[in-house]
Amino acid sequence: MGFLFRFLSLIALVLAVITATVDAIQSVSASAVMMTSAGSAWEAISPGTLALAQATVEHYIHPYLWDPVLRWVLFQPAFVVFLVLSLLLWLIGYRKPQLARRLRV
Repeated sequence: MGFLFRFLSLIALVLAVITATVDAIQSVSASAVMMTSAGSAWEAISPGTLALAQATVEHYIHPYLWDPVLRWVLFQPAFVVFLVLSLLLWLIGYRKPQLARRLRV
């Protein structure tokens, strides 16, 4: 199970690097700092799934989780959201090295 979380962490890290690179290219071409929010990136890629996620969270979990919490997350820069997600997934899948492995020469 830990392998799955570490693999998902790698995918999130790759997405963070890609979105940061796109933001850097846009910033250089516009001569101003440009950062894509996670919500606008999600809406540009698949607006139907964004609406479905909102309806699912509001119906099955709680409406207050979507409006103040997840909406705030969607307004943050996409690369930051993916970096934090990558860190959280890595922490979930982290495995302490065994003592016997560390002592081998």
